[in-house]
Amino acid sequence: MAPTPRPFRVLGVQQIAIGGLDRAALHAFWVELLGLHPHGTYRSERENVDEEIVLAGEGPLAIEVDLMQPVDASKSPRVHEPALNHVGLWIDDLKAAVEWLDAQGVRFTPGGVRRGAAGYDVCFVHPKGNADKPRGAEGVLLELVQAPAAVVAAFETISAAAAASAG
Repeated sequence: MAPTPRPFRVLGVQQIAIGGLDRAALHAFWVELLGLHPHGTYRSERENVDEEIVLAGEGPLAIEVDLMQPVDASKSPRVHEPALNHVGLWIDDLKAAVEWLDAQGVRFTPGGVRRGAAGYDVCFVHPKGNADKPRGAEGVLLELVQAPAAVVAAFETISAAAAASAG
């Protein structure tokens, strides 16, 4: 039986999260060599993360690159393993997405929908399914991020322009 129509859209990449044992080394590469722009920091003992948030691009569709180091490398979660920790996607209706994906058998990580480091509501899809929820993100930790109005508007503008030029 085919799933019901998807009640949400993926609008684009919101972030990639890169982990390492030395955030200064991450900063040296991503900011000093590549020229990404520092945007903020986030630290959570509970999430075992000390991160610098940098941006690639400008405006509402800039992509966040989270440079993460563990607060304590001997504890979980091990935000530095794997080095490409997770990918975040802008979602136009996070609540509808979570409900629909859950009904499709998608496994989420513990914690449910919550406020993320950048201030948006987020939810994580587990990399692997299990007996109760057999669908995971095929080996990748995936963060679903509620898109703010500015991102939705930018997406709509780009979509309308692309449709006009195609037709």
